[in-house]
Amino acid sequence: MPDLGEPQLHQLTIDEIFKRLETRAGGLSPQEAQERLNRHGPNVLEEPARYSLIRGFLRQFTHFLALLLWIAAALAFTAEFMKPGEGMATLGWAILGVIVINAAFAFFQEYKAERAVHALHRLLPARAWVLRGNQPHDLLRSEIVPGDVIVIEEGEQVSADARLIEAADMLVDLSSLTGESRPKRRIAEPVADGHLLDIPNLLFAGTPVLSGRGKAVVFATGMQTEFGKIARLSTSVETGLSPLQKEIVKVTHVVALLSLAMGIVFFVIGVSMGLGFWISAIFGIGIIVANVPEGLLPTVTLALALGSQRMAKRHALIKQLTSVETLGCTTVICTDKTGTLTENRMRVARFYMDHLEIEVQESCLVIAGRVTSAVEAGEYAPLFEAIIHCHNAKRVRRTDGRPTITGDPTEVALVEFAQDHGLLHREPMPRMGELPFDADRKRMSTLHWREGRLVAFVKGAPESLLPLCTHMLHHSTRSQMSQEDRLRIMEQSRTFAQQAYRVLAVAMRDIEQGLEKLDIEQVEQTLTFLGLVAMIDPPRHEVPEAIARCRQAGVRIIMITGDHPLTALAIARQIGLAPKESHTRPVEFCPVIEGHQVETMSDEALRRLLTPTLPGEADPIFARMAPRHKMRVVSALKDLGEVVAVTGDGVNDAPAIKKADIGIAMGIAGTDVAKETADMILLDDNFATIVNAIEEGRAVYANIRKFSTYVLASNVPEVVPYLAYGL
Repeated sequence: MPDLGEPQLHQLTIDEIFKRLETRAGGLSPQEAQERLNRHGPNVLEEPARYSLIRGFLRQFTHFLALLLWIAAALAFTAEFMKPGEGMATLGWAILGVIVINAAFAFFQEYKAERAVHALHRLLPARAWVLRGNQPHDLLRSEIVPGDVIVIEEGEQVSADARLIEAADMLVDLSSLTGESRPKRRIAEPVADGHLLDIPNLLFAGTPVLSGRGKAVVFATGMQTEFGKIARLSTSVETGLSPLQKEIVKVTHVVALLSLAMGIVFFVIGVSMGLGFWISAIFGIGIIVANVPEGLLPTVTLALALGSQRMAKRHALIKQLTSVETLGCTTVICTDKTGTLTENRMRVARFYMDHLEIEVQESCLVIAGRVTSAVEAGEYAPLFEAIIHCHNAKRVRRTDGRPTITGDPTEVALVEFAQDHGLLHREPMPRMGELPFDADRKRMSTLHWREGRLVAFVKGAPESLLPLCTHMLHHSTRSQMSQEDRLRIMEQSRTFAQQAYRVLAVAMRDIEQGLEKLDIEQVEQTLTFLGLVAMIDPPRHEVPEAIARCRQAGVRIIMITGDHPLTALAIARQIGLAPKESHTRPVEFCPVIEGHQVETMSDEALRRLLTPTLPGEADPIFARMAPRHKMRVVSALKDLGEVVAVTGDGVNDAPAIKKADIGIAMGIAGTDVAKETADMILLDDNFATIVNAIEEGRAVYANIRKFSTYVLASNVPEVVPYLAYGL
C-alpha cells in the first residue's frame, strides 16, 4: 500500500478517508479525475516487451554454436578464394544451409508454442462502474485514478487497490495473490493493523468478488497496486542458460579453442616444412573447419523438437525448446498447494451427528461401516434439510449453456453435496427472511415457512453456534444437550480442523407463533444442534502416485504455499509429501516453516534447511509464504546446485516461476500471469503430467548426449587426412 501517512487507511473512518484521499462520497469531478490521470498515469500494468518476429528469428543465428558455424563457413569460402577448385565452397554453402534450416526450424517451434504472451493485463477487468460527480459511469479500467469511488458487485473483479466505505455480505477470493483457498470476508469499518492482504476493509486489483456488493475509494492504481508489485517482481528476474546450453557452450568453447590451436600449429608446421604460405593457410583452415561440429546444432534442435511434440501429446505445452532438456535435469520441484496439488474447490468430506462420524463418498455415505445413500438416511434428514436451505449460493448457466453454482465456495460445496446425492428434487421451503452472516457473530440464519409455521436454520463457526444450542438430535429425537455432549462436539471440531477441514456447525429452531420481532436475539437462541459439516479442498487424485514416482526418480518435492501451516501439513500428509503423525515420528520430523521465519533467516541458514542430511528425510513445508519468500527459497536451492522447477497457478506464483530453471503453470485453472511467465504449461492441470514430462526430458537429454558424442567423434576421421597429409 502506498505510504499515505499515519494512521494508515484501514484505520480511518469514512470521513477521514475522504479527507486523506481528497475526494467525496459522490466521487471526483471530471476535471479532478483528468488531473489525477495526468499525474498518476493510466490504471494499467507495464506490458512486457512484445515478441518480435524479426528479433526471434535473428536470435537463432547469434548463439555461440551458430557463430562458430558462421566462422567455419567464412573460413571455407576464404580457402576457396585462395585456392579455387578444392571443394571448400561446397562445404561453406553446406554449413550455411545447416545454419539457416536449423534457425528456421527452431524459430517455428518456439513461435508455435508462444500462447500466453501479453496476457498479464487481461486478468484485470476491462471496465468498471465509477462515481464521478455524484453519477455512476461505466468507464474503462485504465481511466480509474486514486480518489475514485468504485461500485463493486458480486461476480466482478476489483479494478484497483481500494478501501471499502460500504460493504454488504462481501466475500472475495484472494487465492491468486496469497495462495490461500478460503474466501475472505470484507467489511467497511476501521480495523487495527494486520498483514496487508488480511486487512478486511481493503480490496486488491485482480481479485474476484464471490458474493455481496459494496463501494470503495481507490488508493493505488497500475504498477502501484499489490498486483502490479508482483508483476514488477516477475519482470525483474533474469533468466539464465539451461543445463544443456551451459554444457554446449562449454564444449563448443573447447572445440573452438582446440581447432584454432591445431590450425595455427599445423600452419606453422607447414610453413616450416616449405609447403608455402597459401598451401599452409588452406591446410590450417581445413583443420579448423574439420573440427567444427556442424551436425551438433541440427541434431540437438531436432531432438528437442521431437521431445516437445511428444510432451504436447501428453498434455505438456513447451514454450521454449531448451525447456525439454531442463526438465530432464530437474532435481527439485517447488510446488504450490492450492490448485496444483489440490482441486481449488471445496467439497463436503465428513459429517458429525449424534456422536457418529459420517464419511462422504462420491454417491453414498458410510455410517459406522454401513453404506447408505443420503436420501435413505432418514435420521439425518434434518441436517440435510438445513444444508439445502441455509445458503445464498445460486445455480446459473454459463455462457456455454452448462449449469454451474456460484457464490461462497463453502456454500457452493453444500449445494453440490445436496445435488450429487439427490437431495434437491424436493420442493424447497419458501424463504421468509434472513439474518446475514457478520464477522462478530460468525454465523447466518435463514427463516422458512414449513407446514404452517416458521423454522430457522442456522450455520456458522462451532465456537460461535454451540453456546446457543440447548438441545440436540439423538436417534431422531430432540433431547437436552449435556455439557459432556458439548465437549465431545468441540473436541471433534478441533480434530477436523487439525486435519485441514473447514468446519461448520448446523442447528435449527422452530419459531413459536406470536413472536413479535424476528431479530438475532429472538431467533438465535435455544437452538437444536443438528451436526458438524467438514469440508476440504481435496488433493487431486493423481498427486500421491505422481509424488511417489518423483521420489523413485530422485526428484525432491517441496511445498511452498500461502495457506495456513496446519492446512499445508495435513494436505502434505494426505499426498505422501510428509510422514503420517505417530508417536515414533512426531510433527517435528517434517518441519513447517512460515514466511516470517524465512524473512529473518540468513541465506546460509536457509541453505542448511534445504540441504537433506539423512536419506529419505522429509523436506520442509513452507506456509504463509509471500512471493518474495518463494523467490528466496528458489534462489537458495539454485545456489546449492539444484535444477529447480516451480509449479503454480496464481499471480503470487509468477516471480518464483520466472526465477526457476523451469517454470510450470496450470493451463486450465492457472491465471494468465502464471502462464505468461512459465516455460511449460500443463494443458490438463494434472500434476502427474510433470512426472511424465520429466521422464520424457531425461530420455531426450540422454539421447542428446549420445548424439553429441557421436557428432564430435565423427570429426576425428575428417581431421586424420589433413594430419596424414601434413606428416
